[in-house]
Amino acid sequence: MLNRRCTAVFGFRRRIRNTAEVSLSRNASGESREGDTNQIIPSKEWYVKAYPKLIKLAHALKGIDQIDGRVVNTEDDSTVTDEQIINEMQTFKKLARAFIGSPAMQRGLGTVIHQSSTTSCFGKEEERETMVLDSLTTTCNFLQVSAQQRKTVRLTLCRQITHQHIWRGCLQKLLEAVRLEIASSLTPLQHSPSLRMAEQIVWTCQKLLSSTNSKDSSSFSSPLWMQLSSSSATRKLMTKTKTELINKQPRSKWAEILEMFGDLTEYLCQNPKLFSSDVLKLEAMKEGMWHIKDITLDKDIGYIESRKQDYLLQKNLSISLGHSSKCLFTLLLYYLFGTVRDVEVDACGMYGSPIKRKDSVVVCVGKVLTCDSDKMVLTGMKQLDRALGLFSFVWETAKMKGVLELQGHLWCVGAKERKLSYKGNVFFIHAFYP
Repeated sequence: MLNRRCTAVFGFRRRIRNTAEVSLSRNASGESREGDTNQIIPSKEWYVKAYPKLIKLAHALKGIDQIDGRVVNTEDDSTVTDEQIINEMQTFKKLARAFIGSPAMQRGLGTVIHQSSTTSCFGKEEERETMVLDSLTTTCNFLQVSAQQRKTVRLTLCRQITHQHIWRGCLQKLLEAVRLEIASSLTPLQHSPSLRMAEQIVWTCQKLLSSTNSKDSSSFSSPLWMQLSSSSATRKLMTKTKTELINKQPRSKWAEILEMFGDLTEYLCQNPKLFSSDVLKLEAMKEGMWHIKDITLDKDIGYIESRKQDYLLQKNLSISLGHSSKCLFTLLLYYLFGTVRDVEVDACGMYGSPIKRKDSVVVCVGKVLTCDSDKMVLTGMKQLDRALGLFSFVWETAKMKGVLELQGHLWCVGAKERKLSYKGNVFFIHAFYP
């Protein structure tokens, strides 16, 4: 029931086809169709008339960006909830995609990617649609990974990313993101009982995850098996005393966190404009938590017991989380980048590179920016770099044949055409022109 309710209110996160663009194209004078793709190409006059609107929207949305499913103000990283701004951003993206597909800009992109004259970068309409990388299945589908290779990828990942410290770190990162979002939403002039309750739940979860003992975090400063003493007699006495205290206390289990996550999602669902992506992530992590709900959460236990609980957690997650699991993918995002947000790009395409090598494959990802500021460009490169990093990681883990080349493309009105490098990847900055 909760999933149906959340799906209804979070519909704007779904991928939206470029229907407005096609409608505008059909009404343009002198429209034409591209050879084998069956897609409508607007006339030169249409681009000339639409260019001022693109510039106007870019100036109106200066400093606003769409980052991994959220429309945000880059000045303070706050989530934008104004419907008018969100609609303007969608219109801006649609116009931008239409211009990226124009013959003039396609010729420039073809030169950059070193393709033959019959192949263009982002030339197909589906390559200029928003792609959200939210699971291994989505990533492998794009890279055309075979069923046997997907099995290899999942098994390899499960051995690496289902450890207890990665699992806890991922949960803490998600809870901190929710806490910051709630803190920015609660003001002295705005009192929301649901957000206040959500804030309390987040605080309790964080305390339970970070404390060495869930019942009394101040009792012991480190796990029992790691504590040392200069005196053997003192150590034995402390061990006996602490063991007696621990045995008297009921051990917490992951079922407690699972229950609190359920309550937290219900309260956050009452504010869908702010917490759409957060609720989806909480729901994803509940999938993994369900399979470890009977495993002890406490850290202040004996060495042997601690190793046993770590083994059980890794075993249960490895067996239960399938290839399409969003929980497994979230763990991968945290493992690779230290973040839990899904990766969203405005354009994505994979091409052969016959001029360089016959076994070479070029993966291009793109993002549209509202301004050419250093901060916006850097944020855009970081976002695209995560997408390229995912493709590279899966490609290598699957042991795909051929050499994978990676490119990032950023478009902005009035930008100076240039090439930048970030973490070993090449990024091209493009301007829009009619």
